[in-house]
Parts: sequence; C-alpha cells; structure tokens
Amino acid sequence: MSDNNLSPLNFPNTSDSKTFLRYEKLPVSIYKDSASASVAVAREVAAVIREKQLKKEPCLIGLAAGSTMVALYNELVRMHREENLSFRNVITFNIDEFYPMDPDSIQSYARFMHEHLLDLVDIEKSNIHYPDATLPKDRINEFCNKYEAEINKHGGLDIILNGVSSRGHMGFNEPGSPTDSKTRLVTLDRATIVSAASDFYGENNVPRKGITMGIETMYKAKKVYLMAWGEGKADIIKKIVEGPQTDQVPASIYQTHPDATVILDEASADELTRVKTPWIVDVPVWNEHMIKKAVVWLCQEVDKPVLKLTNRDYNDHHMNDLITEVGTAYDINIKVFNELQNTITGWPGGKPNADDSRRPERAKPAQKRVIIFSPHPDDDVISMGGTLIRLVDQGHDVHVAYQTSGNIAVFDEDVIQHTDFFREVDQMLGLKNNESLALYEKVNKYIKEKKPGEVDKAEVKKIKALIRRSEARAGIRYCGLTDDKAHFLDLPFYETGTVKKKPIGQEDVDIIKDLLIKIKPHQVYAAGDLSDPHGTHRVCLEAIFRALDELKNEPWIKDCWVWLYRGAWHEWPIEEIEMAVPMSPDELMKKRKAIFKHQSQKDSALFPGTDTREFWQRAEDRNMGLAKLYDHLGLAEYEAMEGFKRYHFL
Repeated sequence: MSDNNLSPLNFPNTSDSKTFLRYEKLPVSIYKDSASASVAVAREVAAVIREKQLKKEPCLIGLAAGSTMVALYNELVRMHREENLSFRNVITFNIDEFYPMDPDSIQSYARFMHEHLLDLVDIEKSNIHYPDATLPKDRINEFCNKYEAEINKHGGLDIILNGVSSRGHMGFNEPGSPTDSKTRLVTLDRATIVSAASDFYGENNVPRKGITMGIETMYKAKKVYLMAWGEGKADIIKKIVEGPQTDQVPASIYQTHPDATVILDEASADELTRVKTPWIVDVPVWNEHMIKKAVVWLCQEVDKPVLKLTNRDYNDHHMNDLITEVGTAYDINIKVFNELQNTITGWPGGKPNADDSRRPERAKPAQKRVIIFSPHPDDDVISMGGTLIRLVDQGHDVHVAYQTSGNIAVFDEDVIQHTDFFREVDQMLGLKNNESLALYEKVNKYIKEKKPGEVDKAEVKKIKALIRRSEARAGIRYCGLTDDKAHFLDLPFYETGTVKKKPIGQEDVDIIKDLLIKIKPHQVYAAGDLSDPHGTHRVCLEAIFRALDELKNEPWIKDCWVWLYRGAWHEWPIEEIEMAVPMSPDELMKKRKAIFKHQSQKDSALFPGTDTREFWQRAEDRNMGLAKLYDHLGLAEYEAMEGFKRYHFL
C-alpha cells in the first residue's frame, strides 16, 4: 500500500483548520477505507514499540478484540515477518472478556487475540495478560485488583486500541458506567447481549456478565486510538466527537484526553459536520455532487420541495457563496430537480427504443444478461426484490448468484423439522432403506447433545445449507425465474461453520470470475452495504471487485455496468443514488411475499442484529422512506423505491 493511501482525507480542503474543525472536540483522522486506516495505525503503534526498544523499556498495549481490529493486527503481523518488528518488549492486556468463558472457546476474546496476533509474533508468553473468566465469582474482585496492579507496575498503558460500539462504549463499559471505574465484573445490558448473539448462535447462549478494563484505566493510557468503520457507526461517532461529554456515551470521555485520536473510514465519518454539511464549516468545492447534496439537505432543513427554495433559504443556511458562484436559486433548483428526476426509472434494464441520454441505463441491448450477486441466500429479494421482478417481467436474462451458503443462520430445530419430513415421506411411500429414519435419529441426537456455541458437524451444516438453497429457489420462482437461473457459489471463505470467516482468497475470486465469463453480463448488481454486522457483505463485495479487476481486459466487460444496492441496514444517501426504481403497492406486496419464501429467516432470524424488526419490515420501511423523501423533494409520489449507485471499475 503506497504512502499516499495512508494520508488522512480532508473534508473540505481549507487553510483555516480552526474553522474547519470547530465542531470537533477530538482529533479525527479520516481515511479512504478501513484497510488504509488500519495500516496507518499499525505504523504508529510499531513506531512506539521500536522507540521503547531503543530505550530498553517495555511497551504496554491494551488490546481490543472484534472485526474492527483484524486488519490492524494483520498489518502488525506482516511488519513482524517482513520488517523485523519485534514484540519481545511488548506487554499486552486484553480489554475485556465474557464471564464465564473458557479461553479456548471460539467466542473467547483471549482466543481471538492469540489467533489474530499473539501466536503469530515473538511476544513473550509471560507478557500476555487477559481477564481470567474461569475463576469462581468470589475470586474475580481479587483478580481484577491484581490486573490493575500489573498495569500500574509498569507505569500504565502506553497505547490502548479501542473499537467502539454503536452506543459508544469501549469494552464492556456500558452507557452509564462511572468515569472512575477500574477493571471489574459487570452485568451486560440487553443491547450488548443482542449484539453478541450471532457469535453464540443465539441470544440465550450469551453470558450475562463480563470482565472489563475500566474507563479510568483506559483513559490513563498515554496514547488512545478509537477506531470505527462503516456507515453503521456514523451516528455514534458524531455524538462522541461533536456531542457533549456524557456517561451515556462512554467514549466521549476522550474529548479531554491529552493524546486521543479517532480513526475513521469515509463511511463512518458521514455524519460529522465537516463531511455531511461542509458548507457550514467552510466554502467547499461546489461540484455537481456537492450541490445536489447541499440542496437535498436544505430542503429537509426548511421543509420545502426543491423548486420552492429561495435565495433567502440559501443565504440563511451558509450557502450564499453557492448563489454567488452558480447563479440564482431558480437556476440551482431547476438543475438539481432535473438530476433527481433523471434517476427515476421503471426500466432498470433500460427502456427499449427510447432516448437514453438522460436515463440511468442504456436502451441497448433491449434484452440484457444480468447477474444479481446475493451475499446471503435472501439478500436478493430483501434488498432489490422489486427491481429483480421488474427485470424478469421486462424480458431480461436474469441470473442470481448466491455467494455463500448462509448455513450458520438456520436454527437447529429447522434441521430436525426437515429431516422429520423426509422420514415421513419415506414411510408414506413405503421405502425400505430406512436411511431417512437413521438420518433423523442421528441429527436429533446430535442436536440434543450439542453444547451452546458448538460448531455444527459437516452433515448438519450441509442440511442447513440445503434449507437455505430450497428457500432461495422458492424466492426466485415466485419472482418468475426458473431453477436453472440460481447459481450457488458456496464461496470457501464462508465455510468455517462459525461467525468468524477466513480472509477472501483467490479461490473465491476465481469462482466469481468463472460465472462472469460464462454469463458475460451487461449488468451486475452487487451488495454495496458495508454495515452488515458480520462483515459478509464487505467480503463478498471485495471478491466481486477483485474479479472484475482481473477481467477488465476482456472484450465483453466494456459493456458491463455494475450497480450497487444496499442491504437491510441502510439506504444510499439520496445524493448518491443514480438509479431509483419505483414500486406500486402491488409490487411491494409481491416483494414481501418473495421474502416470505425464506421461512427459516421469518419471524425470528438467528442473527437479527440490534434491529428487532423482521427483514421484510426493514426492507419496506427503507423502500417507503426513500419514496417519501423523493416526494418531499417535489418529485412524483410512489409507494416505495429501491435505490442504486453505479460502480465505475474501468
């Protein structure tokens, strides 16, 4: 990775940093993506380690577990192997651990740290510390006091690496935790338990307590890095950085820390004032995207449609320079209104025999070959079911590629139900081999004896994958496709049997390349949602991008357009939407029924995240919300809409 990629971004460019950052109470560094941000932090950590080595001093580091930290730890391991970075003077202290918890359990944060960093570098085993969650409860307090004493014996932490939850807490210091707290046993609140449910294969399996380093202990670290990725963290980052210091947002305590830095990717910085509304802090570069973004924001601020905005509205909301630079409110309004209008189309595959100069998609060829990539076996209908139905109804050759099996998201009782069904079928047909009966009894016995959080046996994983496959086929059949249009890629990175997945590999990329070469699509749809709490969408998108890059010299790919949809968590900001496909009430209901075909995810999904709504409810609320926003801006009123952003890869 070049040094140019490791420089923080500025929003907007300005020479007056005090004006630029006046809303921010913490230093913030924003990077293009989480990979470059992680490498930048790793280099700073390595510099401190080496500086301490020259002084023959130990370097104490507080370590957080979790997906936010994986790329950082990977880079530290690479620097150890390729740049002679030694960890012999490093002393580590894990920030937290569930209680009770065996350190060898797949859910253990101690195990996470060993697998991602500690077992891969030359750290002395005696220098590794983590909360002992195997102790009886009456010994925990004594242990916590010794943990604090061990940190203080060396002069406190030199560095602490913090992730941040969607509610702004670090470790298990839940909202409301006292600022003078030290390492202790705590009771986890409901939101933390729900958030952890996926790792434990169900909410009921999550321990109700945890051991955590205290807020005061973390605050005393000489250098603090608070890291966050993805648009799902944007709201809490704004509160941490720009809001008041409060125990309801524990990470806000770092506002008074002498050397704390918030490290973000572009998506997690979206709600910061200098990013969301840069015209408030300085004069931005008024390009088409910035003008559209500002006008949409202004409409919401003054509660007016685009064509009713006045010069005074612009002047009263920090945009008088836009009027000076571009023209009157009337000129700006007409320009933005037309841009928004041109994103709306009932022809996502292009309208045949029509002037396409102002349409999102090309008119030719009239019938296109289309691949819809679905990270899980239901993302296709949840995220873009209305558009899928339109593409099929309008005669395009539509294929759906399910990138992963989705097998970990099936309840055990569904496996018993399906094997019981085949047992009954065999008995009804009078079959004599008793194989279905044996399978039912074997699976039933295994599931009854299965321990909470235990990885499924291969046979059970396969049955769960087949359940998801049958539901996926039912979903696309309801949308008008035949079974042969479903492609189950079963990318190897996913098939670990646990929530933790392997890194994307060339084998995964090659599977996607083979399908692209076979179909030679004119359109590719892919999940551009980065807030998937389990990271599968991010990895699946990376695999597609790598495949497209490796195929960029193929003749057919010059005619291939890539459209990114969003998943169940967030919609594209309206200024980024380049194609909006409307749905009537009947079409929205048809989309809902397609989602209902995924019965194992209905009513109560195994990994719902912190949002308690069902997936169809999330999808409808998002689609109807987008339509209302277009309506509020003065565009045509629709029941619902699905939004897409084009990815330019050539």
